Amino acid sequence: MRRSSYSPEPDCAIAQSLGVVGDGWELLIVRDLARGLDRFELLAESLRISRKVLTERLNSLLDSGIVERVAYQERPMRHAYKLTPRGRALLPVLVALQDWGDRWLLGDGELTGTNTAEEAPAHRIHELVGTRIPDGLALPATGFGLRDVVDVAARATVVFAYPATGRPTKLPDGWRDIAGTSGCTLENKLFAERATDFTAAAIAVHGVSTQRPDEQQTFAELESIPHVLLSDTDLTLTAALRLPTFRAGGYERLKRLLLIVAPTHEIKAVHYPVTDIPEAISWAYETARQL
Repeated sequence: MRRSSYSPEPDCAIAQSLGVVGDGWELLIVRDLARGLDRFELLAESLRISRKVLTERLNSLLDSGIVERVAYQERPMRHAYKLTPRGRALLPVLVALQDWGDRWLLGDGELTGTNTAEEAPAHRIHELVGTRIPDGLALPATGFGLRDVVDVAARATVVFAYPATGRPTKLPDGWRDIAGTSGCTLENKLFAERATDFTAAAIAVHGVSTQRPDEQQTFAELESIPHVLLSDTDLTLTAALRLPTFRAGGYERLKRLLLIVAPTHEIKAVHYPVTDIPEAISWAYETARQL
């Protein structure tokens, strides 16, 4: 493993970590690998850096055990790049860095659970249309163990992200003072009330938050929630789609948004920001039904 040049202190974990991923290109490679861009050409196109620099940074990440190379074709030999468990453990770091940048560099420093349509996070979400959720991205789900974010047997999957419900765990102090946080239980119950409509149209509904699976399971039982709730505690989906977050109560929370996803994993439509929850649910139903 490459040693740090940032500090003579061998016990300083910050300095040692910067010695491995202190280069901005390396963190951006980790970001793009999390997004499913696993081929050299895809990375080069996304990052717009020279092949020489990309090769050097990939070799450094390989040496550090953050990335592994996996053969996907033998004749001629072709490789894909994948994050190792050590690399995936960096995803919360990337999300925290994105959150900090959204708030303090691209925003005005205000803590908020939503954005205006003109702000950078909204632009980033709308740019998801036409991209894909990486294949095989599975999260802990209520009643199902691990489950793919996308239901490939459905006409479409509505993925709605929300910050947190107040049952069974009490929400942190000052929660209602953060714009955009209120309404998570209401949103789930409104989706539940229209479960027959969505099922009849062969539309799957998946809610996702960063709450623990046991919290989601208890909430689903208490509120009789029929749809799947996915737990993104490791921020895998959040990092893959660069979803906007905010930090409250010591955790990264997802801002409220909706995605309409085809069985091919392609994101067909997005709704962000969500300012009217009933209207957004109607939008999700009508949009998904047209696929």
